[in-house]
Amino acid sequence: MSIRTLVDTVEHTEALSVPARARTIPHVLSIAGTDPTGGAGLQADLKSIGAQGGYGMAVVTSLVAQNTRGVRSVHTPPSTFLDEQLQAVSDDVTIDAVKIGMLGDAETIRTVRRWLPRSTGAVIVLDPVMVATSGDRLLASDAEDELRALVPLADLVTPNLPELAVLLGEPVATGWEAAVEQGKRLAASTGTSVLVKGGHLEGALECPDALVDASGDAGTVSVVGGTRIDTRNTHGTGCSLSAALATVQTRTGNWHQSLLIVKKWLRGALERADELNVGQGNGPIHHFHEFVPGPIPAPPPEERPFSEQVWELTTSHRLAIETLGFVRALGDGSLPPEQFAYYLAQDAMYLRGYSRVLSRASALAPSEAEQLFWAKSALSCLEVESELHRTWLTGRGQSPAQGRVTRAYVDHLLAASANAGYAVLVAAVLPCYWLYAHVGNALHSQWIGNGAGTDHPYANWLETYADPAFAEATARAISIADSCFAAAPPADREAMIEAFEASAWYEHEFFDAPTRLDLRDSAKLP
Repeated sequence: MSIRTLVDTVEHTEALSVPARARTIPHVLSIAGTDPTGGAGLQADLKSIGAQGGYGMAVVTSLVAQNTRGVRSVHTPPSTFLDEQLQAVSDDVTIDAVKIGMLGDAETIRTVRRWLPRSTGAVIVLDPVMVATSGDRLLASDAEDELRALVPLADLVTPNLPELAVLLGEPVATGWEAAVEQGKRLAASTGTSVLVKGGHLEGALECPDALVDASGDAGTVSVVGGTRIDTRNTHGTGCSLSAALATVQTRTGNWHQSLLIVKKWLRGALERADELNVGQGNGPIHHFHEFVPGPIPAPPPEERPFSEQVWELTTSHRLAIETLGFVRALGDGSLPPEQFAYYLAQDAMYLRGYSRVLSRASALAPSEAEQLFWAKSALSCLEVESELHRTWLTGRGQSPAQGRVTRAYVDHLLAASANAGYAVLVAAVLPCYWLYAHVGNALHSQWIGNGAGTDHPYANWLETYADPAFAEATARAISIADSCFAAAPPADREAMIEAFEASAWYEHEFFDAPTRLDLRDSAKLP
């Protein structure tokens, strides 16, 4: 035999020779056991097939309870069921390649061997699962004999070094040259190409693979070099390699070419295996390391949630409210009492009208849950208004008249209540929840929540902003608005946004009114 050393890069390969049966997306069948953690067996095969552009199919030979730390138990279904699976696939699908992995017992192997003629023309790769990395035998002696009889039916067999020794009935090779010689003997005795894998060489920094091609009279050996990757996450490497080779071979028709392509892919999968962080033992390789997901596209503006759109649209209002003299003075406690009293009086008058609007929302709501939510909110407004008069406004002299902003804001909400549908009305009432909560939370966290507001003249008032019940009601109102927007036709969606923006403007004006006692020209109100 001649030995030909090939460079471990695809760029130095000769032109691909594509087999006549090759299709754009090859159909590749894995016959193997399972791995619930997805690192080996059928699950690894399917990932490898997909990573090489194939369409993966799977027939289960054994159900394995295992994880990255080891195997716990194995259940082998009846061979009659295995045969039914195989027949079901081959009766319907043209199979371009077959990867055979764990077969479990002698009857399972015989069932697969009887079926193989049904896959005429397909590439057959046998990964003989016989000896674990620990050296433990995984098959009984009679099953090992059956597996040896299966080797000549494969186009390529991919044993690890202990399995190569078992197939030949020889001691395990202790060096690379001895392992290659064993590969030559197996290829010569079976007429099947053999991949000799150097991954189990003890203490070696290099990790070569040798392909003994049995297709010629004398056969050739192609050695593909490689360095060992410093990672413990190598679980399923053999399964993945053989499944990938079966897939690529359908395109190249040349085992040397296929090995170069797959070895390069496998090296990357090992180099990036640690990124997966799967399990506490020997984790899997990164089968899809070459796949770079594109950025998640932003949904069209009309498909974004209502709350996201209007929050963005009203940024200027929120910033303006936060810098108002009234809001800043309320926060630091320097607000003159007469301005605070004016704000409270206007708030009480506003809440009376607002409760009527919320009652209307309750009447229009499509579900009992939403009806109850708005009804309770309306009742809460009346309770708050009563509390204002009882604790803050009583004894402070004659209440001021309803201000222009208060009147205009309430009229805007009443108009929405009378003329608009449920969705638009919900959008109109939402800023009173949301912007009020936003400003209040900012003031509370800055001046009260950190303990600095012990002597704050408006501490009791600012504490109301931290009420968990109000925060929950605000979140519920936002959720209802988003649901209404998602179900609304385009015209109603536009009307919802306009109603919210108008109410946000009024919220801004309402916070600003006390510092000028609502003397702004009413012509500027919308």
